[in-house]
Amino acid sequence: MYIAKEESFGPVMVISKFENGDVDGVLRRANATEYGLASGVFTKDINKALYISEKLEAGTVFINTYNKTDVAAPFGGFKLSGFGKDLGK
Repeated sequence: MYIAKEESFGPVMVISKFENGDVDGVLRRANATEYGLASGVFTKDINKALYISEKLEAGTVFINTYNKTDVAAPFGGFKLSGFGKDLGK
């Protein structure tokens, strides 16, 4: 769907179904976009959350929350969502 691949700003959340246990399929779908500013992972399994957060192509990955960050944390995105993280190279 268009909304799942576009970089939308505002109160937008895309929820899509996936086969039970198909974490790598979810990652392929999540990374199949030109953008990568931020993403969110919601799960009870911390090991799964950490695995997914390492594989997502996004500047910020929130786990079991969204848009809660420290102003001192590096900010930026991947792909067409900016020029990398500030405080980077």
